[in-house]
Amino acid sequence: MSIAFLLTALVMAVTPGTGVVYTLAAGLSHGRRASVIAAFGCTLGIVPHLAATITGLAALLNTSAVAYETVKYLGVGYLLYMAWAVARDKGALVVEGDGPRPAARVIGSAVLVNLLNPKLTIFFVAFLPQFVPAGASGSTGAMLRLGAVFMGVTFVVFAAYGLCAAAVRDRLLSRPRVMTGLRGVFAASFVGLSARLAVA
Repeated sequence: MSIAFLLTALVMAVTPGTGVVYTLAAGLSHGRRASVIAAFGCTLGIVPHLAATITGLAALLNTSAVAYETVKYLGVGYLLYMAWAVARDKGALVVEGDGPRPAARVIGSAVLVNLLNPKLTIFFVAFLPQFVPAGASGSTGAMLRLGAVFMGVTFVVFAAYGLCAAAVRDRLLSRPRVMTGLRGVFAASFVGLSARLAVA
């Protein structure tokens, strides 16, 4: 396993993006369990991108402007929906202490966050092949192993983010004004991320 690969995977996971924002919000909203489930869901959302890379679908996405733009704007739309849900105090990211959310809903939202991110697929197209010798036997297995390592790093980092957010949750719940401000921050973050994706 290349140290360069591990470092790049770590940088990719640590850098704040849609998955990090969602996991933080889940931790603040519903505590430690939800934050870990959200981290798992975001990690699970990487699987389709890895599969697309291995099967060659990602290369098509990379070369087809129509396919890329379609996925990109679906992602933009979903991020704007997330922002609206936070701002309206309903949907996936309500920051309140009203008990745990069903795991399936948390995972579903988390998977969509990463699934509708074409930049992740392009990252796999440009990144993974660099660590797999061209034409080498067992290249598919090597890419699967690298993808699994990337997913493992992502899960650990996202779970750490979420658990840190959950750790301060009780203090924040007693301060309604702070919670209202956090809703605004999360909503603005999703709008900002959607804008960044739209102009990519």
